[in-house]
Amino acid sequence: MANPADPTSAEETTAIAIATPSTSEVQAHTQQTTPTGTTTSTPPAATSPAIIFPKSYSFPPFFTLQPTAQTRHAQLVKWSALTQRYCRHHRQWKLRLPDALATPLFHNKELNKRLSLRDARAVIDFMASKQGDERAEWVASTDEQKLEAWIWWRRPEEWGNLIADWVEGTGQKGVVLTLYELVEGQETEGQEFWGLDAEVLRRGLAALVKKGRAQVFGAEDQMGVKFF
Repeated sequence: MANPADPTSAEETTAIAIATPSTSEVQAHTQQTTPTGTTTSTPPAATSPAIIFPKSYSFPPFFTLQPTAQTRHAQLVKWSALTQRYCRHHRQWKLRLPDALATPLFHNKELNKRLSLRDARAVIDFMASKQGDERAEWVASTDEQKLEAWIWWRRPEEWGNLIADWVEGTGQKGVVLTLYELVEGQETEGQEFWGLDAEVLRRGLAALVKKGRAQVFGAEDQMGVKFF
């Protein structure tokens, strides 16, 4: 199973840095709706080291999925790792493919090569499959509506476990915490789950509730959670 902390293979680590989007582009990608219903932006990734692209990103054939099964599978594995890395770098929870095709993820301006919409859908289909470690999930399931997908560089249950580990580590089991405190509070600032998308947070907590590790209280706009 892929490690969510580094969704890349050994080949990916011997990579080259490619120019990242402008600050305005990054901010557009990192805007999100918080549990309180407001829209915020996480600190732009432009302030962090440049994203590392795999060596294969510099070869034109990488941008066309090959018909040979073995070669195609190898390409899809690399595209999955790159997509997870890119979304994690920009703290991006969803990809809308028509928009993503214009970003450095799918478009190498230096080569003037771009992944087609059909091939981008094939990448997400692979990521959503068991073979692709279920690292994506289509927002709509019909083929003509496959335009937007969740990208699980951490799955919801993995986010839930990360939050539960922090709660245990800070001695707050049995304490009711608001969703705002968890993902926007000063106490959690600097944690990886700070600024987490509201829907991903709810799904992560639901996974903990199902395992008997948490209980959620309150109305939609003032929800709290107790961890066990």
